[in-house]
Amino acid sequence: MYKVATLNKISAKGLSLFTDEYEMIQELDDADIALVRSFDLRETNLPDDLFAIARAGAGVNNIPVDKCSDRGIVVFNTPGANANAVKELTLAAMLIAVRNIIPAAEWAKGLNGDIAGAVEKGKSRFAGEELYGKRLAVIGLGAIGVLVANAAERLGMRVAGYDPFISVNSAHDLSPKVRLFDSLEAMLPHCDIATIHIPAMEETNGMINYDLLDIMNKRAIFLNFSRDSVVNAADMKKILSEKKIRLYVSDFPTNELAGVENTLFIPHLGASTKESEENCAAMAVRQLMAYVEDGAIENSVNFPTCHPGHKEAKSRICILNKNIHSMLGKLTGVFADRQINIVNLINKSKGENAYTVIDIDEEVDQNEISRTLDFEGIISVRVI
Repeated sequence: MYKVATLNKISAKGLSLFTDEYEMIQELDDADIALVRSFDLRETNLPDDLFAIARAGAGVNNIPVDKCSDRGIVVFNTPGANANAVKELTLAAMLIAVRNIIPAAEWAKGLNGDIAGAVEKGKSRFAGEELYGKRLAVIGLGAIGVLVANAAERLGMRVAGYDPFISVNSAHDLSPKVRLFDSLEAMLPHCDIATIHIPAMEETNGMINYDLLDIMNKRAIFLNFSRDSVVNAADMKKILSEKKIRLYVSDFPTNELAGVENTLFIPHLGASTKESEENCAAMAVRQLMAYVEDGAIENSVNFPTCHPGHKEAKSRICILNKNIHSMLGKLTGVFADRQINIVNLINKSKGENAYTVIDIDEEVDQNEISRTLDFEGIISVRVI
């Protein structure tokens, strides 16, 4: 029986996929695996038996990934599962911005007396623009960025995109009408609206800065549905005070930009739909079960993708190890010394970490094999 700690409210549709071999618990202390959404694990003591964490969402900035890697805890996320929800909110934000819908609705709410007459007299102050024909710059062409770009193109917008690391799948799915740029400096001066869809990580922290914002059209609108950290808040505040862009729309309200003129904040609703929560939960659960039962890794942020298939040998030994020279030789040497026949072996690497799956034709004891493989470079050993 595996104990699963659900540290946020997780969609029942996703949790229903767990079989009777899994027990749902609320506390992390006794958990083997954990399922989270926004729960902050960065300052939490992770229990000794915890060996997997799944984030029902794309971002993992609430999870201490480096600490988990050192402990042999595989961290999963669910990229793409909430992409449609974020795409739709991004499109809604564009429409809200160019049609002045928020101030118009607030004005209409306070009308009284001859409302029809007041509407006809006062509506002109809220006259907006259409998205059709507008130039959109999409920064980041992952699952969300591609959906936004394609949908905007179908609305009649002229779409440009920038992503130096675009995947083969994204390139295949992207509309051929989207013009690709080699740099933000080349793309941003020519857009009416810019929207960013990149992961929050050390490399993207403050990526959108004063210099980039300064080259934009003064009537441009900038949308941020990635994370607050990808935009330098001080630089955005300065640009807005100098009226060098028209509006900043973000799904991430912050203290630094609270109350600043020409900002529009949405309370982190990007993935807050029933469908998105169900998709993320189902994807997270399936990935956890595949890892627990067969040692498969899909969408891990700290260990490599690995698909060993269903276990058919008597024992499958799953080894998380450092990606160092001669590790495979050491591992196969240990099994040879013990006269244990290896039926199948898979080794994958991702940066500093690696994952080795070894199938053997006899049953082994978890504690015994862990002691046998207790040497430099081994992070953790699990027997299925």
